[in-house]
Amino acid sequence: MPMSESRTRTMKSGETSKRIIPVIYLLGFLFALHSALPVYINSSFLAEFTTDRLVGLIYTISSVLTIASFAKAPAVLRRLGNYRMTMFLLAGEFISLVGLIYLRLPALIIFTFIINFVLIAVIGFNIDIFLEKFSANKRTGGIRGIFLSSVNGAWVVVPILSSLFLTDSDYRKVYLAAALLGLPAIFLIRHNLKNFKDPVYEGSNGLIGKIRQVTADKNVRNIFVANFIMQFFFAWMVIYTPIYLHNYIGFSWKTIGVIFSIMLLPFVILEAPLGRIADRYLGEKELLAAGFVVMILSTTVLTFIGAKSAILWATLLFLTRVGASTVEIMSETYFFKKVNVSGVEVISTFRMSRPLAHIIGPAIATAILVLIPVQYLFLVLSFILLFGLGAALIITDTR
Repeated sequence: MPMSESRTRTMKSGETSKRIIPVIYLLGFLFALHSALPVYINSSFLAEFTTDRLVGLIYTISSVLTIASFAKAPAVLRRLGNYRMTMFLLAGEFISLVGLIYLRLPALIIFTFIINFVLIAVIGFNIDIFLEKFSANKRTGGIRGIFLSSVNGAWVVVPILSSLFLTDSDYRKVYLAAALLGLPAIFLIRHNLKNFKDPVYEGSNGLIGKIRQVTADKNVRNIFVANFIMQFFFAWMVIYTPIYLHNYIGFSWKTIGVIFSIMLLPFVILEAPLGRIADRYLGEKELLAAGFVVMILSTTVLTFIGAKSAILWATLLFLTRVGASTVEIMSETYFFKKVNVSGVEVISTFRMSRPLAHIIGPAIATAILVLIPVQYLFLVLSFILLFGLGAALIITDTR
């Protein structure tokens, strides 16, 4: 190939990336807004048709099916391509939301909820593929940081939006709003990614092959461990922090909402600059380890705080998320520097860590709560986070 032709093609590829990546940032924000809007009312909505115990079982089944779907997603991706697969899943997810709005039979509502839960997770995998295709390896931290900040920005505003729609305890209004917010995401993909050129995706080696791919490389294996421990932290915190603050410390739900909004701010303000720092100066290893240290120390302190001080709790929970946001962006950056877009089997396995943590985490917590008071879960969680720190310390840095 003549050098001038190669240079022209490279320039065109770079220009395409510069144009498409901001579109994917916006897509991430809109899809997060769309999918997160019902999150805080899902369990209450399901409880209208089932028992509290069955709600937990529904979430467990949803997580198991999500893992199974991630296992099959690469095969579907190879067959349909990322654009067609994404559009198909978005259409199905939109229909499932319409079902939650209009269906009245409990069994159908539960079935539709599970379908919606699974599809949202797999669509996130498809967006990963779009973003990774247009990301230069040396800029992975900055690109992933801005993307995660846009996604997490949606999560920060969701509690406020949900309260605006939920004026009369009619949960179906929230699902209607979520469905409408999904339409711009479909429009963005249709008009900007229709001509997406799929890379040659790696073939499937089955479940054993996936495990071998993950465990063969020491660095990939350990970043998996670090990511799983982080997801385990989220699984425990999401369930037990609200319970502890409301039932044991005595905060009102309104106060808890304010505390949580402050708590989530590090995910919006830190991840983009930390990603750029990892790209240009430090690499990921040091920041990943530092993030775990902050998580361990701040989570340990929570065990011994019994004061009903909103400022104190907001500050401490903010610090836990300073650590968690650092771990999140560093694990994402490191992983996608080690795995390219063709490695869909490894990417899909990486995304299994969240549903897996949401199955294992509550099960372990339930068993532990037979033996200890709820506040000591924070201390146990700090001990578990040490495994994440250990994994972070033995990876080979990228700089």
